[in-house]
Amino acid sequence: MKTLVTFLGRVPKNDGSYRKTRYLFDDGSHAEELAFFGWALQQRIRPDRFVVFGTSGSMWDHLFEGDLQLGDAAEASRLELVEAVEHKKVEQAMLNALAPVLTDKLGCEVVLRLLPYGLAENDQVELLRRMADVVPENSTLHLDVTHAFRHLPMIGLMAALYLRELRQVTVEKIWYGAYDEDTGEAPVYDLNGLLKIADWLNALAIYEHNGDYSVFDRLLPTSIDHTLEQASFLESVNRIGQARSCLKPVIKQLENAFDDPALSLFSNELTQRIDWANKNNYYLRQRDLAFEYLKRGQYLQAILKGWEAFTTLLQREAGGNLDPDNHKHREQVRDAFDSEERKKRPRKRWDTFDELRRLRNAVAHGSQPKGEAVQRALSSADEMHKLLTNLFATLLPEKS
Repeated sequence: MKTLVTFLGRVPKNDGSYRKTRYLFDDGSHAEELAFFGWALQQRIRPDRFVVFGTSGSMWDHLFEGDLQLGDAAEASRLELVEAVEHKKVEQAMLNALAPVLTDKLGCEVVLRLLPYGLAENDQVELLRRMADVVPENSTLHLDVTHAFRHLPMIGLMAALYLRELRQVTVEKIWYGAYDEDTGEAPVYDLNGLLKIADWLNALAIYEHNGDYSVFDRLLPTSIDHTLEQASFLESVNRIGQARSCLKPVIKQLENAFDDPALSLFSNELTQRIDWANKNNYYLRQRDLAFEYLKRGQYLQAILKGWEAFTTLLQREAGGNLDPDNHKHREQVRDAFDSEERKKRPRKRWDTFDELRRLRNAVAHGSQPKGEAVQRALSSADEMHKLLTNLFATLLPEKS
């Protein structure tokens, strides 16, 4: 089902009628001069349901006495409406009685609904609720925000987001006719880009919470669709080499993906979050991930990745042919470091290593935490963040 939702405002009358405007579409076509843009959209879109929202003082009379020729249909009710508009006292019952007149004229279901002025929070929520009530689930929505008070289009946009997320409504277009006083005409714009921006903001918020790259997949060009989903999975099971292989081509395409305006706005944000894949050695990639997990408050992952990053650093410092993927080699360098460094004085690096080890054992194996700092960290997010920040500052230098 296709639904067109529009708002009805109120403008001063000149010589007993409302100002008319010629609306210019981006395909070069234009509508005849109209005072209400909704008529032009109704003819262009041919919706199954045409919903008009307005307040008790909106120019409801124009729907029946202006652009459309309705003859003598429901003349008494129309005259009553004209008077009510004059005094800003239109009631829902009046609109219900007249909606069938427009349904017969236009050949689609017409719904006329009053809205509160939307200044108080309760009014804003009620406005959104009423909009949601007239748009069926799993339908297609065209939203026109040309008319009405300036704050109503903002609430209309929120309603579009609400309907899309909770009612599975496809928002086809957000229409806006921008009146130009110099020309007396109104170019028509599609504001759907606002929804794309909202999509990116929502995806970034979800990513910051759970670190799942897949939330960006549907926002990217089809050429890299689902790549981030696979990368996220591989990273979650500690296959960061394979995850890196997925991310490298994504980073490259993001550098040249500026034909999509919304993507160009957020590409740097996404690139920063996957830039660890660009680091030129295994230790730095692990280090970046450890700090990223710490930033997101994913403390288990931060501890485990920090532990592995430090082990890789020890291998690099030891030189030789130690394999960073060989478990025995990794144990070997840790044991050697433990034995040699504990004998030194002062032994700050070993003390820090030992504290990270005790913290790792406590979270990885559920063992009894040892040491006051570790015990405090396991009882408070703030203490955990503070301790890991200090441990990583000592054990994980920016350059290896």
